[in-house]
Amino acid sequence: MTTPIAAKWHTVADVAAMLGYGLSKTKMLVATGQIRSLKDGRNRRVLPEWIDQYIAARVAAAEAEVA
Repeated sequence: MTTPIAAKWHTVADVAAMLGYGLSKTKMLVATGQIRSLKDGRNRRVLPEWIDQYIAARVAAAEAEVA
């Protein structure tokens, strides 16, 4: 019997799909540090909580513009 493994981290392409952004924009957000990531060999990986932090920061910025 096999147990499916839930993703503990995501590729930049996964994050782009989740956010509905293009891959280029997501890579730019990672490169500028707006979305935290870590280097795993030749690849970048993003933890789910870092995606949540990015979204929270965008919401806070949008709310600050309205206020």
